[in-house]
Amino acid sequence: QVQLVESGGGLVQAGGSLRLSCVASGYILSITGMGWYRQAPGKPRELVARLADGGIADYADSLKGRVKISKDWTKTTLSLQIDNLQPEDTGVYSCAAETQDREYWGRGTRVTVSF
Repeated sequence: QVQLVESGGGLVQAGGSLRLSCVASGYILSITGMGWYRQAPGKPRELVARLADGGIADYADSLKGRVKISKDWTKTTLSLQIDNLQPEDTGVYSCAAETQDREYWGRGTRVTVSF
């Protein structure tokens, strides 16, 4: 079992930045990849950024240049830096961990970007 807890969301003005964190616990040695996803109101969940086990990062085309995903495994933390936030970035940002058997999800952290 893997548990994921996200933090760092909040209300920010357009143009601002946020750093989201996802702390993993449990059987973290089973994790083969991790990523951040988001769901805007009334829209399906979409990939923001993913970090494969080998350290290769994959970013959504619409967010390239504004986001950076990183992992600090000494703190078992996956982070997401988002710069130049825009109102369309509003949504719930969730962390996911992949193992050979299944995916695990956190409950998410809400990001609201005001004009």
